[in-house]
Amino acid sequence: MEEFQRAIDRDPTNADGYYNLAACYHRLASLYHRPNDIAQAERYYYLCLDRAPNHRECYRGLAVLLVQQDRKEEAFRLLQGWTDRNPGSPDPKIELARLYEEFGDREKAKQLLADALLTDASNARALAALGRIREMEGDVGQALANYQKALSSNPFQPEVAARVAALNSAVFARSSSPMNGDSIAVARPSTPVR
Repeated sequence: MEEFQRAIDRDPTNADGYYNLAACYHRLASLYHRPNDIAQAERYYYLCLDRAPNHRECYRGLAVLLVQQDRKEEAFRLLQGWTDRNPGSPDPKIELARLYEEFGDREKAKQLLADALLTDASNARALAALGRIREMEGDVGQALANYQKALSSNPFQPEVAARVAALNSAVFARSSSPMNGDSIAVARPSTPVR
């Protein structure tokens, strides 16, 4: 934290310094549940956004903090506002979709991801997120197609590569099985692939 504070002291316009301090306080708040840590985390997240109004990681961190504080509506307003201010950017739509998915509204999440892909058809994060939702819904073929396209856009996604391998393995096992049933049992991803 001292290093991040020194970075801010050297360059008060450095949004990443504020974000890193916010993330540290957020981590402390999660560990110790101290109100001062929560307040400091929120303060530094907002200071980051003042300096970099499209700081994706900051929006995500602040939204998580708000949800953890039972301020779900504020989290949705935060991300919706970011989306409204940046209609040509896929990032706000992807983060808002992620929040909708986390609260169980997959349809709204899919709609937002589709909108993000209209803006940037090869956005690896949007494709991977859409693949995850498709996989959770049991649409293995479409999930695999989304994951593969995400990997072609950005091959440095080990979680996505693991999902492709698992799905391919399941499809191969199904096709070579003498009891060729309709369902494919695939281990679900334990962490989001975004």
